[in-house]
Amino acid sequence: MKFLLAPFRLLYKVYFGIVFYLSLIIMYPAFWVTTRREEWYPACFKLKRIWGQILQISLFIFIKRDYKAPLPKGPFIIACNHSSYLDIVFMYRVIDYRFIFLGKKELLKWPLFNLFFKTMDIAVDRKNRVKAAKSLVRARNYIDDGYAISIFPEGTIPETAPVMKRFKDGAFKLAIDKQIPIVPVAFLNNWKLFSDPSQPFGPASPGVSRVIIHEAIETTGKTDEDLVTLRQKCFDLIQGSVANYNCNDYDR
Repeated sequence: MKFLLAPFRLLYKVYFGIVFYLSLIIMYPAFWVTTRREEWYPACFKLKRIWGQILQISLFIFIKRDYKAPLPKGPFIIACNHSSYLDIVFMYRVIDYRFIFLGKKELLKWPLFNLFFKTMDIAVDRKNRVKAAKSLVRARNYIDDGYAISIFPEGTIPETAPVMKRFKDGAFKLAIDKQIPIVPVAFLNNWKLFSDPSQPFGPASPGVSRVIIHEAIETTGKTDEDLVTLRQKCFDLIQGSVANYNCNDYDR
């Protein structure tokens, strides 16, 4: 069966690339203008949400959201598992409160899309402590301006997806420092809908993207001594959701 599906998966990935970049090219002038000044970033965020909807419809993917509680009053940290490139664009369809992405520096190499990480969003060089520290300063400044910060604590898409990698400390350190809540987000099956493009015959198809937005974890009164406990609580919450949904694939 996998052999028979391989050509269709390849065609869908090619179609994904065409839709992604064609829509980005069409909207690029508006993105370029709204990233010229920080006071225009909220307008850019709204355009990103529209772009996310265009991609969702064009890719024939329906998003089923399960909110365990209303989103807290911002700002807050969004901590999400990372198993597919869909996670990035679909986050704009899941969280309607304006946020800034904090992502790996490799995103600066993506043609056209790197516009966002050269201006509005934050690219992190984890191998350079000085640059990484400056990125966190920018994130703190955004929080002070009322933005949420969206982070993939795994740091990258693991080869073992849907099995998650150990979370890094940055998101939880930032939440404790600013005393703001953490919203755990679990994309349950994006890895099945669109696998890494470097795997041309890997899973790729239209379908239903399922996501759980968990109740926020409060950090008021927490200190650095609580960081490990906080990190593990968030990890267990997301991993439990992913594992329960993918129970037949989790130990593959």
